[in-house]
Amino acid sequence: MLPQHFKTQMRRQLGAAEWEALEAALQTPAPVSIRLNRQKAPADRSLLPTPDGAVAWHPDGYYLSERPVFTLDPLFHAGAYYVQEASSMFLHEVLRQSGRSGQSLKVLDLCAAPGGKTTLLYDAVQAQLSANEIVPNRAAILRENLEKWGIPDAAITSSDPMAYEALIEWFDLIVVDAPCSGEGMFRKDPDAIKEWSPENVEVCVARQSRILDIAKRALAPGGLLVYSTCTFNPHENEEQMERHFGNDDYREITLAFDPEAGIMACSTGLRFLPHRVRGEGFYIAAFEKKDHSGPRPKLHPSAGFKHLTALPKRLYGAITPWLAHPEDYGLWQTPSGDVLALPLAREPELLLLDKHIKSKWFGTHIGTLKGNDLIPAHALALSHLANNSIQTLELSREQALIFLKKETFDLPDSTPKGWTVAQYNGLPLGWIKVLPNRMNNYLPPERRIRMEVRGA
Repeated sequence: MLPQHFKTQMRRQLGAAEWEALEAALQTPAPVSIRLNRQKAPADRSLLPTPDGAVAWHPDGYYLSERPVFTLDPLFHAGAYYVQEASSMFLHEVLRQSGRSGQSLKVLDLCAAPGGKTTLLYDAVQAQLSANEIVPNRAAILRENLEKWGIPDAAITSSDPMAYEALIEWFDLIVVDAPCSGEGMFRKDPDAIKEWSPENVEVCVARQSRILDIAKRALAPGGLLVYSTCTFNPHENEEQMERHFGNDDYREITLAFDPEAGIMACSTGLRFLPHRVRGEGFYIAAFEKKDHSGPRPKLHPSAGFKHLTALPKRLYGAITPWLAHPEDYGLWQTPSGDVLALPLAREPELLLLDKHIKSKWFGTHIGTLKGNDLIPAHALALSHLANNSIQTLELSREQALIFLKKETFDLPDSTPKGWTVAQYNGLPLGWIKVLPNRMNNYLPPERRIRMEVRGA
């Protein structure tokens, strides 16, 4: 049941006929859409969920006629695609129309979990990518999704956005997918309806303003700030944009769209309404920060990482055979003994982040050393860092699902012994260790499928 105050507000905002069409749409099932991972999507596209039309504003996005059980698709676990709401994929168009696609940029996704826009940014921009999520358990989901996508060099942080205030004029591109009242998700998330109130809208407005103030300070001259929400409310959308960017310091990027797409142009930015587009409620706007004549602040990184120590050179021999291009990475250890690969090209930036951000995770988890032997990490198997010479084992769909349950199955006696990447249709799922009489499944316990899979 939609809140009465919300219905009155939307009728006033849209007019009676438009509101009735929206109200009817909110009673229908939400459309389902996915975005392919070009680095991982299998050559045989028939293995993927069956398409039911393309998402007009993203070349790798398409709709599904119904929602499958993604948990039972090994390709989903391998990161071959991301289940992403279609309207939010318009970020790709913003980057293209603003001339940022393909550029090498320092990028901050300031409200990043669960990772849909973060993975889109990684694909669209040659990004030195920093992704922040303040809520720790959501940050863990963000990290899992970035690992599945195969991103080898992201900096994942879990801090109050205020921490980024120190990085004055540092980032070339900042995306603020702001926490909001969630009106655009009402048909998909019943909890959003329960939590909605005029008072909560005002709480969201204040939170968004605080985040935008920080993002503006961290944005470099000539940089692009993209703001989005999943709500219809002008207080959280157009009025926010006019309040923060209605001055001579910023230039709005006027976003073009196909008139047949059903998108609505607002006084500032674009609105997506579920009765007009095949997608959920969404708002997006983009602003370029004008260049100023004065010098940019000089930011100085720390001399070393606070909680990482360089891996002793004598141990490099235990690590480098696992990596495709070890010369491109520095190797570091956490206090708990985890070995991380950090791209040398990003080291100055990572040192700067390390100086100002308390909770963070850099680079790719390679594994843990046990003496001179490496116990490889799940992230290494899913990343693009792993050496192609590492032996693999192709699994059937049934075997893949058993593996993803963190269970074992019988292997032929001829199976080569040792560390092996379990694959499904050529895509890595994780590690197994083949022993003389058995196999050990090294899928992290928190990643395992908890539903019944045999016979699925």
